Amino acid sequence: MEYQVIRSRRKTMSIQIVQGRVIVRAPLWSKDRSIRRFVDSHAEWIEKSVRTSLEKARKMQDEVNAAGVISSDEIRRLADEARKVIPERVRFYAPLIGVNYGRITIRNQRSKWGSCSAAGNLNFNCLLMLSPPEVLDSVVIHELCHRLEMNHSERFYALLYKYCPDYDECRRWLKNEGSLLMARAE
Repeated sequence: MEYQVIRSRRKTMSIQIVQGRVIVRAPLWSKDRSIRRFVDSHAEWIEKSVRTSLEKARKMQDEVNAAGVISSDEIRRLADEARKVIPERVRFYAPLIGVNYGRITIRNQRSKWGSCSAAGNLNFNCLLMLSPPEVLDSVVIHELCHRLEMNHSERFYALLYKYCPDYDECRRWLKNEGSLLMARAE
């Protein structure tokens, strides 16, 4: 079985499956034979996980093929629309949550729906324009809540659920449907 080893300042070994590839994360001091034993002891799980990962990738590619790739012209149109809609939603929710914010940037990101910098600058993915309005709002609220809690602690989630009670449903939509949107935009 082939695998990639990434050594770092960590205390334990772990195995990660990324797009069908096996990655072993190990402490700097780990010997090759210890890593091999660790991998061998998890061989059944690794094989099953690799199969699952490859099946998901094939299914995603089939869905992308069926739905079609989002063209660069369409991305530009979505970004233009997002530059109008998203700042309006931020202006609506910021006073309700009681926060201020800096610059708002719209991008076509490959893995994130939004982010908030320590300086209060907000970044949003233009593909949010293809999501239901409540999903877009959930991302806006999520990032604005980071203005009060720059982490994902219990306090952060208590705040988030206060302003977005259906956050779990929106997050599920992003996980299921949103991953296809991002795959189509590549």
